[in-house]
Amino acid sequence: MTLISVNSPTSELQALDAAHHMHPFTTGADLARKGARVITRAEGCWLTDSEGERILDGMAGLWCVNAGYGRKELAQAAARQMEELPYYNTFFMTTHVPVIQLSAKIAELAPGDLNTVFYASSGSEANDTNIRLVRTYWAEKGQPERDVIISRWNGYHGSSVGSGSLGGMKGMHAQGGLPIPGIHHIDQPHWYAEGGDMSPEEFGLERARQLEAKIEEIGPHRVGAFIAEPIQGAGGVIIPPETYWPEINRIVKKYGILLIADEVICGFGRTGNWFGSQTMGIEPDIMTIAKGLSSGYQPIGGSILSDEVASVIAKTEFNHGYTYSGHPVACAVALENLRILEEEKIVDRVREETGPYLKAKFESLTDHPLVGEAKIAGMMGSIALTPDKAARAPFAAEAGTAGFITRERCFANNLIMRHVYDRMIISPPLVISKEEIDVLISRAWKALDEAHAELKAQGLMKAGTR
Repeated sequence: MTLISVNSPTSELQALDAAHHMHPFTTGADLARKGARVITRAEGCWLTDSEGERILDGMAGLWCVNAGYGRKELAQAAARQMEELPYYNTFFMTTHVPVIQLSAKIAELAPGDLNTVFYASSGSEANDTNIRLVRTYWAEKGQPERDVIISRWNGYHGSSVGSGSLGGMKGMHAQGGLPIPGIHHIDQPHWYAEGGDMSPEEFGLERARQLEAKIEEIGPHRVGAFIAEPIQGAGGVIIPPETYWPEINRIVKKYGILLIADEVICGFGRTGNWFGSQTMGIEPDIMTIAKGLSSGYQPIGGSILSDEVASVIAKTEFNHGYTYSGHPVACAVALENLRILEEEKIVDRVREETGPYLKAKFESLTDHPLVGEAKIAGMMGSIALTPDKAARAPFAAEAGTAGFITRERCFANNLIMRHVYDRMIISPPLVISKEEIDVLISRAWKALDEAHAELKAQGLMKAGTR
């Protein structure tokens, strides 16, 4: 076996990585030619790579390191639990103290009557669970034909067969025979790209009413649920117009279907409240959680059920579960993470102090000639890159060309920003300071300058048509 460590030469680490490691959502041949950036350490909002470069993580890993890196309390919680009870399952009428404590705490934090948790190890698993929960719920209610779930194009609910089907990423659907039967999609509430001449308010109502039209098209007796993110994350941080969610609430109540709020990204402080449903005024029957639940320190996710849904499911044996459902170490770390977020008032600080500061700074990026829009809620935001601000025009080049160039300039300036086609997105750790926000904006501005110059040099500052 080849002996390597964090002190091994970067080229050696990259070569072994390319030879033996298959990366998610990556063209392996391209990465092998370029070489992966090797991250070796992290503290607070900062990463360190194998070359000793310090990088400001504007994405909190994958939207998840809410409490920041290097929290020794979380490592200590994991160590204590590993010594006491490193693993036991929650099948066969058994339980353990960490899962009991965490479930009670989640019920305390969750809005409304969301009081019961079914655990998974990720948001993808949790959304697979939700498909079965919805269909089992309606079967137990004597309406097994209500097996259809409606979702949104460009929504993201995971990458497994079930959760990938719920999502509306057409590139994912092109691989592996997705979506599975019984999943239908409506258009997303993305006013900047798709609103045309409508006002945001008009557009929000039009997109929400597509749900009602789809229910009528399929047949109200067949539709079991609608699933959506409060704010679309992986789709480009799409914040819907203010008219959207009140109309969705009206429609699901009118037809008596279940509403699933996918809070994998929005939950645990990301929008300035404990849950995005509180920020957006959503009244869910089921809530999907993961990521910020443990700040990414342990893999854990789950579905929080309303009292009504839980009581119906409790009438039968729910033939579903995972080996690691309610893993004691993951639960102990998640519980400690929630303690940190609560006792250090991190969510309150995002809502009242750092969130408004970031919003003002982030929206100032619209002064840049490459930026047509800057939208942000709490600690998740996006900017739209455009060659023509007035027309909200896309680039004539293939979608994502400008975004990729800008992302590469961010990386070169030691800032992690992600691109979704030609939108640049951020989701920093919730513990980011005002001084670090200033660094983020400064580096983003420099990257935009460099990307703008490169786009002009390549003749890519040309408008296309939608």
